[in-house]
Amino acid sequence: MKIIDKYILTSYLKIFFSFFIILMLIFLIQIIWVFIDDLAGKEVDFEIIFKFLLYYSPKLLPLVLPLTVLLASIMTFGNLSENYELAAIKSSGISLFKSMRSLILFNLLLCVGMFFIANTLIPYAEFKSYNLRKNLAKLKPALAITEGVFNDINTMNIKVAEKYGPDNNLLKDVIIHKNTYNSKNLIVIKAEEGELINTDSDEILQLILKNGNRYEEIENQKPSDKQVKPHTYVSFEKYIMNIDLRDFNQVDFGEEKYNNTYRMQNISQLKYSIDSLSKKLAFRYSNFGKSFYTRTGITNFTRNVRMDKKQIDKNLYTNYKIHLSDYPKDIQVSIVNSSLNNLTSQKQVLSNQKNTFFIKEKIINLHKLNLFDKYAFALTSIILFFVGAPLGALIRKGGFGLPMVVSLILFLAYNFIGTFTRNAAEDGSIDAMLGSWVPNIIMFPLGIYLIWRASADKAIFNLDNLLNPFKLAFNKIFSRKKA
Repeated sequence: MKIIDKYILTSYLKIFFSFFIILMLIFLIQIIWVFIDDLAGKEVDFEIIFKFLLYYSPKLLPLVLPLTVLLASIMTFGNLSENYELAAIKSSGISLFKSMRSLILFNLLLCVGMFFIANTLIPYAEFKSYNLRKNLAKLKPALAITEGVFNDINTMNIKVAEKYGPDNNLLKDVIIHKNTYNSKNLIVIKAEEGELINTDSDEILQLILKNGNRYEEIENQKPSDKQVKPHTYVSFEKYIMNIDLRDFNQVDFGEEKYNNTYRMQNISQLKYSIDSLSKKLAFRYSNFGKSFYTRTGITNFTRNVRMDKKQIDKNLYTNYKIHLSDYPKDIQVSIVNSSLNNLTSQKQVLSNQKNTFFIKEKIINLHKLNLFDKYAFALTSIILFFVGAPLGALIRKGGFGLPMVVSLILFLAYNFIGTFTRNAAEDGSIDAMLGSWVPNIIMFPLGIYLIWRASADKAIFNLDNLLNPFKLAFNKIFSRKKA
């Protein structure tokens, strides 16, 4: 390796690793802030907190590495250009592209490493962190209760509309389904407000409900008598429930039973899942189409309707008024009302099924996005390097000022475009592959253009060429006015 290549590579690596460590620390602090409720006040060992952060670190790499490459490349070539070292390199007969050889090799190796990270390390980290979060939630039932959905706590299903208060222990609009020893849901409790209170014993948690009702269905001693359904109904102003926490306090942090999310899968697993889910969805489409056609009653109509071709003109063969004219007025009204009710019912079925199919398609799209993101993420490093290196040579500024601002603007634009296209691909507005690749497709031509401008020692934009047509137009206008 030539001395100049070693010098440029060393300068780049110093900036690269410095920014990588700084950005990782910043994002880790942000992760701690986001999950502070899951960690604070649980008497969790430092080892568990360290594992939590360690498992979340790989998932930050798709954000940290592209920004690091962009910052390092802009600052490296910005410093070289500001100190006239790049001019000296060019004067010795070495072009800009040749001066980037060592860095291109490094970033190609980084691409290979990033592909390994996306395909192996991030799914493994997702698996570990997801299971660890589930186990952490067991240490504090208040955190195991999510707003707006039913949550399993021992033998109860609890749903709350809102959690509030300093420790999120105050509940609003509480619904509880309590199962019996044989897993039958016979008790339902509904209250306007609730409060979780820790007792002196670590094994008991009190749930105080206010202004509610309790309904209990009593199992019939005579199963054959279906008409008799004994039950109790009680209204209360205050109702105290004691929740057994022994199952919550005995948490095995090594337990790993959740392994079915798309983020935990590598490329081969994702391909298998996509193929399997697509076949199941196609089967559902086919079955629904057949059943819906049968439910409309069209088959019965074509088979049973009375047709007298001698009396009915051929041009009016399908006119519904002629069919209705065979019946009395009251029967006609009944037939029309029945048809309208049938149409309304079928429209509702279609609407409900449309939502169901939308969710199924969205799940498939998420699998596809995760698959294509692995390939797109692997090439992000070299593409952003081709953008950053010539841009640093063009702006001719090193340090933390302008290069930092330009890097952040470019990265935010890159990230915003990626978020927008991924959201569009998620709901099926665009193809999943396009949703993953659009940011790279936009940045790659920009990088080629910047390399061409920097190699020719030209500015990013030639303002004279842009403004000349306007100047000529204004000159012609003013010259006519003077004449």
